[in-house]
Amino acid sequence: MGAGRTDTGVHAQQMYAHFDFENPIDVAVLVHKLNSYLPKDIAIFNLIEVHDDAHCRFDATKRTYEYHINTVKNPFLEELSWYFNQKLDVVLMNEAAKILLNHTDFQCFSKVNTDVNTFDCTVFEAYWTTENNKLVFTISANRFLRNMVRSIVGTLINIGLHKISLVDFETIIASKSREKAGFSVPAHGLYLTDISYDYITN
Repeated sequence: MGAGRTDTGVHAQQMYAHFDFENPIDVAVLVHKLNSYLPKDIAIFNLIEVHDDAHCRFDATKRTYEYHINTVKNPFLEELSWYFNQKLDVVLMNEAAKILLNHTDFQCFSKVNTDVNTFDCTVFEAYWTTENNKLVFTISANRFLRNMVRSIVGTLINIGLHKISLVDFETIIASKSREKAGFSVPAHGLYLTDISYDYITN
């Protein structure tokens, strides 16, 4: 059982899965054997024993994503970061990101055909950082909706381009309409970077 699912092309720097097994496990040996069978773009780092009722998907208390943008064309970042070279107002984008912490209903950023019972999420942090030719958006929440991060980033980019205002951003969230939110940025710039559990120390 995996800790979650996401769109094709999204990366995971950290992911958990759980399985039930009654016999003793030599962790080092099994990690080595699993890595010898898995494809080159998946790596197992460790096995952690947890309590019998542990569930890697439903027990997660926080997930963190990053979205990576490179502002200068770089062939070595192809499929690892989204190349976007238009001038962005990052200060204004960070002001908009703070607004996310004041809301819990994020239906406007969710795919319309989804099987969730609620669109409520608690966002713990959301901010942009810049370094050289790279722009990174970090967001942490107790849960995420389908396509949520990618559509938030697209909407924040529209703010950075001065296509919409902070007031517009509040109105979009209140509307609960995916049609009013911004475009969904490409999947290959998105990374799942952390999953937190009460019983696992990272």
